Formats: sequence, C-alpha cells, structure tokens
Amino acid sequence: MKAKVAGTVFLIGSLFYLIGEAISATFFNAPLIDTYLFHTISELGIPNGNSPLFWLMNSAFILSGLTLCFGNFYKFKDFIIKHKSAFYILTLISALGVIIVGLIHGGNPLTSGYHTIGAIMAILGGNILLVLISRSMNEFEIYQKITLILGIIGLIAFWIMFFIMGNQFMPLFERLSVYPLILWCFLTGYFLNTKNLNSWKLT
Repeated sequence: MKAKVAGTVFLIGSLFYLIGEAISATFFNAPLIDTYLFHTISELGIPNGNSPLFWLMNSAFILSGLTLCFGNFYKFKDFIIKHKSAFYILTLISALGVIIVGLIHGGNPLTSGYHTIGAIMAILGGNILLVLISRSMNEFEIYQKITLILGIIGLIAFWIMFFIMGNQFMPLFERLSVYPLILWCFLTGYFLNTKNLNSWKLT
C-alpha cells in the first residue's frame, strides 16, 4: 500500500509540473516554441505581464519539491541499501531548492540571489541524487541504468548551461538539466504502482 501511495504522489507531482509548465508557457508573452527554447523556466514564475500564470508555475515548483521529499522518505528509502545518509541529505537539498525557486522568484535584484541558490540546489543536487540512487540499490539493473543515464544527462546539461550563461539557447540546456529529475519521478511513480523496482531486471 505504501508503494501505491508514494507512486501515485510521484505521478501526480511530475505530471502537474509538466502540465503546469506547458500551460504557463502557452500563456507566456511569446510563441510557445520560442518560450521553450529562449525563455528560462524561472521566467515563467516571475509575476509580471509576460507570465500571467506565474502562480501556476510556482505552484508546480513547490509541489515538485514536496513530491520528491514525501516519495523518497515515505517509501523509496526502502530500496536504498547503501549511502543512505547521502540519499537523505541530497533529497532534502533538492526538494528545498525547488521549493525556494517556487517561493522566491527571479527577476528581482533583492531576491534573485536566493532564487539562483535554490535553482543550483535543485538542479545540481537532484542530478547527483539520481546518480547516487543508481549506485545505491540492491541490483544495478534496467531501472538503475535509466536512473544513472538521466542523472548524467542532467549533469552534462547543467555543466553546459553554466558555461553559456547569456547565450540565447541557455534555457534549452536549463530544461535538459531540470527534466531528468521530473522524468525520474514519473518513472518511479509508474513502477511503484506496477511492480517491485528490484524485480525489473535484464534477464
């Protein structure tokens, strides 16, 4: 039952984020494709005329953080057999970072520094968490391999984004660094609702 509950929370949180971002981007003051390519996710959460649904994007951030924290501590921790302390710490760092991003928006010189810190906590912490998870479960099978690949993609995208700040395509790499954790939440929710993670093996 705990697996079903955690799985459902993971699914709802990840889908709410993806749908919330898509709706916010649709109403952003730019064509939809341009919004995804040339405007950061944080811009969708700034309360101004460009993003009339800023509250929806910020709600998605906050719910994502709460989802990760609840799902990991309520049930997913049972699948972690190594590096448990690091798992708990990285979960808290990542979840708190996403929540900070949702509560403290960018674009304000007085608060943008806190927003940036929250984004780094969420993105860097979240992708390191995925790599850690992939190496901390009982058997390194398909689920763990997918988790590792997602974490590596996120870290590479974050590294590229770090060096192209100000480039028009920076928002694209921002999304590539954010989506791995969201996709992992969806994947984890699916398998918690359908089967034991450690039973999904190559053989």
